[in-house]
Amino acid sequence: MKRLTDFIEKQSFGVCNALGNRLGFSSRSIRLSFVYASFFTFGSPVVLYFALAFWMDARRAMRRQRSTIWDL
Repeated sequence: MKRLTDFIEKQSFGVCNALGNRLGFSSRSIRLSFVYASFFTFGSPVVLYFALAFWMDARRAMRRQRSTIWDL
């Protein structure tokens, strides 16, 4: 079961894992919170999830493109 959730997390942007590491919670509890909140609010946390995924991907891309003064 752990391997399956790790695979799904890596394939689904890694938002829950990143939030868990940053906030000090387990990624499983954050994942469950997203699922429960999606049921109760008719899917609005999905929009938040995709916004966070976009932000994380944009930050990763900016870090890859950034060069230092010593690269010239």
